[in-house]
Amino acid sequence: MDKRSLEHVARRFREAETRADILRKELAAAIRQADADEVPQKDICEATGYTRQQVRRIVLAGDTDEATPGNS
Repeated sequence: MDKRSLEHVARRFREAETRADILRKELAAAIRQADADEVPQKDICEATGYTRQQVRRIVLAGDTDEATPGNS
């Protein structure tokens, strides 16, 4: 593999990381909205594949973010 090919793959990887980060934030917002809409946590877990503990952490992190001044 030459340097140019390696740079191309590395660039594609960085772009994928950026997309994954954006999607992770969108999913977290959707989980918080589902929780606010009183969707049962069991249903959120089934839809996302996350554990109940992961869902709780995401919901609680949203509560913390909203309570912190300067966050939007």
